[in-house]
Amino acid sequence: MIKTDILIIGAGPTGLFTVFEAGLLKLKCHLIDALPQPGGQCSEIYPKKPIYDIPAYPEILAGDLTHKLMEQCKQFEPGFTLGERAETIDKQEDGTFIVTTNKGTKHHAPVVAIAGGLGSFEPRKPQIHNINEYEDVGVEYIIKDPEVYRNKKVIIAGGGDSALDWSIFLSDVAKSVTLVHRRNEFRGHLDSVEKVQELKNAGKINLITPAEVVGLLGADKVTGVVVKESDDIHLDKEYELECDHFIPLFGLSPKLGPIANWGLEIEKNAIKVDNSLDYQTNIPGVFAIGDVNTYPGKLKLILCGFHEATLMCQSAYQIINPGKRYVMKYTTVSGVDGFDGTRKEAPKAVVKKIE
Repeated sequence: MIKTDILIIGAGPTGLFTVFEAGLLKLKCHLIDALPQPGGQCSEIYPKKPIYDIPAYPEILAGDLTHKLMEQCKQFEPGFTLGERAETIDKQEDGTFIVTTNKGTKHHAPVVAIAGGLGSFEPRKPQIHNINEYEDVGVEYIIKDPEVYRNKKVIIAGGGDSALDWSIFLSDVAKSVTLVHRRNEFRGHLDSVEKVQELKNAGKINLITPAEVVGLLGADKVTGVVVKESDDIHLDKEYELECDHFIPLFGLSPKLGPIANWGLEIEKNAIKVDNSLDYQTNIPGVFAIGDVNTYPGKLKLILCGFHEATLMCQSAYQIINPGKRYVMKYTTVSGVDGFDGTRKEAPKAVVKKIE
């Protein structure tokens, strides 16, 4: 049983910033995320996408934002349960909650903050009739450990940043990398597109466009794929390619998933909250912050998620410390105390005497 003060469902930007705000109040946080790494969409879907509305950053890449948030909150030593989905929630007699993941990991906390962005993510699968038979035996939708592909023949399908970035990365790991995309144009970052072209010219990546993978081969595991190639001049042609792994990277589809069955008020696939005070749901002690919530005037911006997290933590403090008064101090005055005993002092004011 993992015990914490605030259990955060979702380790995206809003969830990570919650750790920092809670840490200022001496509250410990633990985060659950179905993805294998923190950052949510910022790290999984568009790590190289520029974001322009983060204060003090005229422009910052989504992946770099995740890194900065991790650096900011690490002093408060958050715990993580990654690669697992929050499945059930059970309210205890004392008002606390036990949240259990799909792998049976139990978490106990007096406050639950749902910061799941647009919800849990499920891979968008290509329309291949027998693809489910090959999942985990040659078909992967998320790359967790690149070393799995060391000296293997890999075929990647997709045209976004994930497909491009992993093709580039695995070109130095796998025995061979083939990238298949149904169009000649790619949706990814220009630098990545140019790098793939360079690797193709150098013979390190086999690029097939416009084409798509329409079938899988193999008895107990993937041994090859069927590629359907087409253009405006020639008729469609199909052929087989040998491979050890097929990785379709078509993005992730957001869904509330099991959270939708927790008894929360749902409106258009989002969780209704009271925005007049603290973004609490209809279940006392359960909050929803960031893109996962809805209320009159809601804006789905990372900036707004940070604001919601800040107010939520103030109410969480009162739930965890009933009757105890907290006096807010500006960090410019009080500094920041970490759970490890370290302290960052606020800079001393400089007073100039007028002669």
